[in-house]
Amino acid sequence: MSVSPSSPSLPASLSAPVQAPTQADLLDFVRRTAADTELIASLPLDPEGRTWVRLEGPGGSEAWLIGWPPGTGTGWHDHADSVGAFLTASGELKEYSLAARLPTDGWKTLELTEDVDRERRLSAGKGRSFGRHHVHEVLNESTEEHAISVHAYYPPLPRIRRYSRTGQVLRLEQVERPEDWQ
Repeated sequence: MSVSPSSPSLPASLSAPVQAPTQADLLDFVRRTAADTELIASLPLDPEGRTWVRLEGPGGSEAWLIGWPPGTGTGWHDHADSVGAFLTASGELKEYSLAARLPTDGWKTLELTEDVDRERRLSAGKGRSFGRHHVHEVLNESTEEHAISVHAYYPPLPRIRRYSRTGQVLRLEQVERPEDWQ
């Protein structure tokens, strides 16, 4: 069977299955998107709170363009069962993360070991990808300059778990669902 431009499209059952984007695919997407200077410049920036615009990510992924006023951050959180990537398009972000796989459910408080903390400075053009259940906090520590970043997640975020941290104690505080932030 051949299909020409004037032929009807193949039924979904005969077309090639869509591949889920990998962490590398997501990182490539955020890198290419951050290089779109017109898009980055179009993000409205608020002097007091983060701003964001949802983007169309690759392969059904969820993507966001986020503006970070000076001194703002996310707090400790994870992205549940999604893999992801983010890249700083302008300014600089700092990421604190845990190099430990946490239990996914059934706990409220964990005592962390001394060697789990990681820290990264991500200046413009720098980014990273991460796997499922990655716990981190992202901050714009500048006192004067906005930062802008691009983020992508697959599958689209089913939930975000928010944590508080005191010393080596991590406490689950809240579970957010998509309807809470869209």
